[in-house]
Amino acid sequence: MHKGRLEAFSDGVFAIIITIMVLELKVPHGGNDLRALIPMIPVFISYVLSFVYVGIYWNNHHHMMQAAKSVNGRILWSNLYLLFWLSLIPFATAWMGENHFSQWPMALYGFVMVMNAFAYSILSNSLIKHEGKNSNLSKAIGKGTKGMISVACYLTAIVLSMVNPWISFGLYVLVAVIWFIPDSRIEKSMAQD
Repeated sequence: MHKGRLEAFSDGVFAIIITIMVLELKVPHGGNDLRALIPMIPVFISYVLSFVYVGIYWNNHHHMMQAAKSVNGRILWSNLYLLFWLSLIPFATAWMGENHFSQWPMALYGFVMVMNAFAYSILSNSLIKHEGKNSNLSKAIGKGTKGMISVACYLTAIVLSMVNPWISFGLYVLVAVIWFIPDSRIEKSMAQD
């Protein structure tokens, strides 16, 4: 099957996720000076972190789909599974920000991030299986070391959220920093093709 519809649908879902997140930033009604924005700082910080995460997933999804030549039913379902978990980011983000990074919202955020990482791994493995182990995509993705490090950080953050939620927040930021610079392996692999 051609991959165009999958890419277009996915791009639309990514755009909706970002739109839903920004709608959680409510205009303060308690004043017209900058002090009125102070209570919104945790909500804004959580929005920025999640915006970066959604951007990272969109960027890597885009690169991965560009390397794929076609899709099948398994890939379509794997992609929907990823989009399901991505669609929960706005909820986890809002709960985390509105509760000032407290224990359970931080743990839920980590759980949603772990599930996104697993879903992305399922999608990439489905694409590799479809494209073949000797495909450019398979060579570009490699062993997935960054993904394993990310999952370890998320799981650690979930546990530590019960001890100190700010350590969890720091781990979530660390994972975002690890992934912020796009992986150029797919681009290099496509250039060689």
